[in-house]
Amino acid sequence: MKIKAGIVGGAGYTGGEMLRLLLNHPDVEIDFVLSSSNEGNLVSDVHTDLYGDTRLRFSGLLKQDVDVLFLCVGHGDAKKFLDANPIDKSVKIIDLSQDFRLKAAAGTDWIYGLPEFNREQIRTANYIANPGCFATAIQLGLLPLAAKGLLKGEIHINATTGSTGAGQSLSTTSHFSWRNNNLSIYKAFDHQHLNEIGESMVFLDPAFNAPVNFIPQRGDFTRGILASIYMDTELSGEEALKLYEDYYADAAFTHVSKKNIDLKQVVNTNKGLLHVQKHGSKLHVISIIDNLLKGASGQAVQNMNLMFGLEERQGLRLKATAF
Repeated sequence: MKIKAGIVGGAGYTGGEMLRLLLNHPDVEIDFVLSSSNEGNLVSDVHTDLYGDTRLRFSGLLKQDVDVLFLCVGHGDAKKFLDANPIDKSVKIIDLSQDFRLKAAAGTDWIYGLPEFNREQIRTANYIANPGCFATAIQLGLLPLAAKGLLKGEIHINATTGSTGAGQSLSTTSHFSWRNNNLSIYKAFDHQHLNEIGESMVFLDPAFNAPVNFIPQRGDFTRGILASIYMDTELSGEEALKLYEDYYADAAFTHVSKKNIDLKQVVNTNKGLLHVQKHGSKLHVISIIDNLLKGASGQAVQNMNLMFGLEERQGLRLKATAF
C-alpha cells in the first residue's frame, strides 16, 4: 500500500521539488496538489520540468483521506492554513515554513525535523517542522562540537545562497539583471534562522551562550548554500576530523570529506558535505547543501521516510549536477 500524500502550495520552488521527488518515490502516490491560484491547471504547465511525467492538475479541494500533508507555503501561511482548515489527527503533517520551528510556536506537538539532530524523535512524530535552509547548513557544521560542549567562544559564519532561496515571487533582488554577476549581504547578524540554530545548540549544550556572528550573502547562482564557519578550538586537526567523522558515521546523507568541497557536489541531491581543517588556533568548517533539497523538500521527504518506517534514502538517491 502506497503512502497517500497531499501537497498544499505546490506552485512555488519547494512545491515543485516536492512534486518531482514524490512522483519518483516508489512508495508514494500524490493524491492532490492544492493551489487556489492554479486550480484546474496542469502541474506540468507550471513546473515545465515535469512535462511528460504527470497529468496531475492543481486542485482547489483539500482532502482529509491522505496519510501525509506537506505544507509548501510561505512563512506565516502554514499556521493560518491550519487554523482555517483543521486536519484530522490521523494525518501526519510536514511544514516547510518557519511557523513551527521555534519552541514557543511548536509547543509539544511539533518536532524539529533535522534528522542529524532529532532522528529518533522524528520516527514517532505526527507533526514535523522542517528546518530552514541556512539553518540546516550551519547546524550540520556545528552539531558535532555542540554535542561535546566544545562551542566556547564566538562563532563566525559567512554563508552564500542561490537565488531560489528568495522564493519564486518577484523582487528587486531576484531579477536576473540585478542578481547576475552580483553579490550582496543581507540581514547581517540578525537573520531569522539564528533563532532555530540557537535552540538546537542550547539543547545539546545547555551552557552554550557564545555569540553567533552570521553574515548571509546572495549569490549570483540558482541553487545551493556554502557556509564557511570558524571558531577557536583546542582540538587538533586530527581530533576535529575524528569528531566529525564519528558524529556522522551513521548519517544517511551527511558526509565528511578530507578533501576540499564545492557546491556542484551537492546541487540536485539531498546530501550535506562537510570539510574541517585546523588553521592555527581556528577550526574552519565548510558546509554545503542544495537549499531546495537538503534545505527544504528533500529533507521533508527524508523526514517522511523516517516517519513511515521506510529506508531513509528511499526516493532520494539523486546524482549531483557536477558538470
